Amino acid sequence: MTAYRYRALNPQGKMVKGVLEGDSERQVRTQLRGQELRPVEVAQANKAESSTPGFRPATVFSRVSVSDLALITRQLATLVEANLPLDEALQAAAEQSRSNRIKGMLLQVRSRVAEGHTLAYAMGEFPRVFNEMYRAMVNAGEHAGFLGPVLQQLADYTEQRQYTGQKLKMAMIYPFILVGVAIAVVLLLLIFVVPELVGIFAHSHRELPALTRGLIATSDFFQEYGLWLLAGLLVIYFALQHLLRNTVRKKRWHKMLLRMPGVSRVVVAMDTARFASTLSILMASGVPLLESLRIAGEVLTNLVLREDSVAVAAHVQEGSSLNRALKESGRFPPMMVHMVASGEASGELESMLERSATNQERELEMTMGTLMSLFEPLMVVFMGGMVLTIVLAILLPIFDLNTMVN
Repeated sequence: MTAYRYRALNPQGKMVKGVLEGDSERQVRTQLRGQELRPVEVAQANKAESSTPGFRPATVFSRVSVSDLALITRQLATLVEANLPLDEALQAAAEQSRSNRIKGMLLQVRSRVAEGHTLAYAMGEFPRVFNEMYRAMVNAGEHAGFLGPVLQQLADYTEQRQYTGQKLKMAMIYPFILVGVAIAVVLLLLIFVVPELVGIFAHSHRELPALTRGLIATSDFFQEYGLWLLAGLLVIYFALQHLLRNTVRKKRWHKMLLRMPGVSRVVVAMDTARFASTLSILMASGVPLLESLRIAGEVLTNLVLREDSVAVAAHVQEGSSLNRALKESGRFPPMMVHMVASGEASGELESMLERSATNQERELEMTMGTLMSLFEPLMVVFMGGMVLTIVLAILLPIFDLNTMVN
């Protein structure tokens, strides 16, 4: 059966939406009439989202949030481990979802599974939701007969990724707000307050102090060209975004980031932690090492590090140990290399990779915390300095007038 999305009128004349399974549109319309609903529109789930002929409808399904993906995975893992048949588990997960989009997606996956396809194949029709790592783990779990435990691992991994992402976002919210408020206050003072205060010196024939003249010139500039400056900054931003779509330019930018003191440490920690965590969970799920290295390399956002991961996989394929290949790259953290070497020697590579990822995430949190603790007082000092400059620029002419009177 296929999942169909519908819009219908209930007996009170209110429009309702939902998803139903059926062999055809006609059967779904019959089901709706049996529920005392008057069908207005019935279409195959996700089919309306693409108007391109020959394009597979499921492939245009937009991404779901990390929290939704974690919830779906946890539900499926629990139901599969309860020995519920896979198609019934997908049906139950779809019924528990409040989102019609997610419900339609799960019912589409169930339809493919009911037709005899594997779960990994069915999920492959939604690559924006279930990425390659996700599908590789599901495929390995299905072939090994441990789909439930693999789904539990996936749920833990997805939830941990969501938790880490939220912590980083929360750490960045306050600095951005602080910077925005500081810039807004300074601009408001320069555009609206300063012109009114310095107007009292307009009729004075005495030469104003250099600081006051500079403040007036700055205020006049923002009054006359402020909007043009904002437009120029937006143009530069979008131009950079367009330029970085080119792979060569993007790689140069990523290489520059790896050379910046402080920034390179954060970039490497974020990417290599994700790499180690992904590699660990893939290998623990039974995915071969070379395939795991290829998939784990795809999660790296920095193109230079991604090239290094490809070189690491090539060296391992030639017979080199993983720790030696990582060491030859020169960009992976030494602690990670040592832990991988220890894991290879003891036969516990998966657990050592997981520990390495945890250590790097903890180090990243400490680094971000240190940067934020330094940034906040610096912003306070900056704000104080700007306000002091404006106050002095206004008071200096007044002091000169007092000197004249005396």
